[in-house]
Amino acid sequence: MAVSSIVLNSAAFDSVQQDTNKKGSVLTVAKIAAIQAAKHTPSLIPLCHQVALSHVDVTFTLESPTGTITAQCEARCDGRTGVEMEAMVGASLATLTIYDMCKALDRSAVIRETRLLSKSGGTKS
Repeated sequence: MAVSSIVLNSAAFDSVQQDTNKKGSVLTVAKIAAIQAAKHTPSLIPLCHQVALSHVDVTFTLESPTGTITAQCEARCDGRTGVEMEAMVGASLATLTIYDMCKALDRSAVIRETRLLSKSGGTKS
């Protein structure tokens, strides 16, 4: 499981929270982007091996006072390997998508911490 956060100005944050962004439903598109990204991790990161994902889920937390949106991506597979890179790529692409869809309202948006929360499977669980 991994997270990535983006900080938006009030206009951009409100457009996401109220689902009024001119480009469409920001969180829905960000979720789709994250899932696609997780599935395509081996084509994005050299030497990252192909993993048959059994589950990818993305949730968002919106913090009004700070204008922060945190994407949390969980990836799972039935094999013995870890899927932390898939979760990290998914969380990262979620916030990149939010940035892309909100840049007309906020060119100063900042993607902050992207980090792994937990890992299981693989050689160092």
